[in-house]
Amino acid sequence: MSLMRTLNYRVLAAAPMLLFLSVARADWQMNLPPGVTEISRRIYDLHMLVLWVCVVIGVIVFGAMAYALVAFRRKEGVKPATWDHSTTAEIVWTVIPVLILVAIAVPSARALVFIEDTRGADFSIKITGYQWKWNYEYLDEGVSFFSSLAEPSNEARQKNSGIDPGSVENYLLEVDQPLVLPAGVKIRYLLTSNDVNHAWWVQAFGVKRDAIPGYINEGWFQVDEPGTYRGQCAELCGKDHGFMPIVVEVLPKEDFEAWLAEQRAATAVAAVSHPTTAPAD
Repeated sequence: MSLMRTLNYRVLAAAPMLLFLSVARADWQMNLPPGVTEISRRIYDLHMLVLWVCVVIGVIVFGAMAYALVAFRRKEGVKPATWDHSTTAEIVWTVIPVLILVAIAVPSARALVFIEDTRGADFSIKITGYQWKWNYEYLDEGVSFFSSLAEPSNEARQKNSGIDPGSVENYLLEVDQPLVLPAGVKIRYLLTSNDVNHAWWVQAFGVKRDAIPGYINEGWFQVDEPGTYRGQCAELCGKDHGFMPIVVEVLPKEDFEAWLAEQRAATAVAAVSHPTTAPAD
């Protein structure tokens, strides 16, 4: 008995600390975020629809179970029921789930068609996964570059570096050259890999698609708000899988056009400085 009292006192003493921790971590988000694209918002709406359908089903089912456990528990002098089959009940519990599944399937199908519809894209890029970096090619623009883990993060992750990872801003989530895209433009992307399976995942966009060697996956997104968005490779691709982040910098259209012109000029200068030598016959 004294042991139980001691445990109860310890639980009560720890309660304020648990409350403090919950306040300190109030920025944690348990639910799926709505994101910044129409794709991510539709995924979020579908997620919430299915969640509340499941909540209602759970309340009804577990409520019925609790009621049955209390109302029909064994009692002395009560004569048990003699029936063991009800065709009506079987029809009801078959028809209702079918109707629920159909009601969920319709918006799900609409969302999938919307997600896969790459028609009418204003801009196209090719994304290629490598161990362990990304290559971005702006199709029809003559601009291409690699995006790797930023040097401060790369140094801090090394053993015996003497650098505190906590002192590095955006540790393991920063790159040396981000993917730059225009805001308010439908972006079509072609995704593949040069070696093993990777996955290009930016949660805020509602985009996660596999990069598979010898195969091209296709998708699209449109970010309406300028900003910096981060993601990661979401497919176990080797020993440095955790060190190939994704950073997308979305600029207003005018700023993006200026950035693209700079990249074209830099590419042209590099081509003049290092011309490609044709192989001898």
